[in-house]
Amino acid sequence: MSSQPEDKKQVKSGVMGKIEDYKQLIKFTLSFTVVFSSVIAYMLAPNVVEYDFASILLLLLGGMLVTGSANAINQITEKDTDAVMKRTGNRPVASGRMSVQEATAFAFIAAIIGSLILWLYFSWYAAGLALLSLFIYGFVYTPLKKVNSIAVLVGAIPGALPCLIGWAAAYDGENFSWTGGWILFAIQFLWQFPHFWAIAWVAHTDYSKAGFKLLPSQQGPTKFTAIQTVIYSLLMIPVGMLPFFFNMSGVVSMWILVAANLFMVIQCVRLYFNMDVKNARRVMFSSYIYLPIVLLALLADKIAQ
Repeated sequence: MSSQPEDKKQVKSGVMGKIEDYKQLIKFTLSFTVVFSSVIAYMLAPNVVEYDFASILLLLLGGMLVTGSANAINQITEKDTDAVMKRTGNRPVASGRMSVQEATAFAFIAAIIGSLILWLYFSWYAAGLALLSLFIYGFVYTPLKKVNSIAVLVGAIPGALPCLIGWAAAYDGENFSWTGGWILFAIQFLWQFPHFWAIAWVAHTDYSKAGFKLLPSQQGPTKFTAIQTVIYSLLMIPVGMLPFFFNMSGVVSMWILVAANLFMVIQCVRLYFNMDVKNARRVMFSSYIYLPIVLLALLADKIAQ
């Protein structure tokens, strides 16, 4: 659900400019982060014992196309609000460099090709979950952002589904348990709350200008918002221990996850006591490094076993 500041990006012309526009349209960095969790979840599945580079690339490509489609739909829907915000005013649709028709055509084609890749090369479960994620993100979460802060809860579902999509991509129809996929889903689901509320705290002025209601308190950055980040980061501790107790990984990764979760708790507690943008940024940047550390620790422990 997060995004990168875009107002500082320079507009390029010609072919390179068009490539840059499409990178912004799909929110390349965000999309890659999302698909990264899907690929790691696929590699963590118990029946994936040999890592085929071609399969990983296909999963990466299919995931990037569907995720990019969802992000394009988001920018089409929010083109007017993007235009009034400093951090998003330079997006291609909002700035007028790309027409709504072009962005819509891309979103449709990318969704079809991406879901077909996931269906034909992996499983219909993976394709179906990917399309479900696209629908919730593009057509439920996106318009709900202007209605109620429950949008964050709704948006956390497609934000965590990539883990389940990757797990489903490993489905072989026999002796397959979905438990591990749901555990990874839960880890990424809970992680999004301190992550996104920290972003919403930092960008509160911009979001308010656009009419977005994303913080749990109607008064904006308050103690109530800060305590919510603490609560969700605390919930991440027991959930982070589940991969060990369900034999997904070993004791080393369990302690790495405990340490990473405690670090997130500390950052959120600091935000609660200091109540400032500086500490909100600390939560935000801590969350950026949290997810790759956790996922790679789980994978490394599986490989080492």
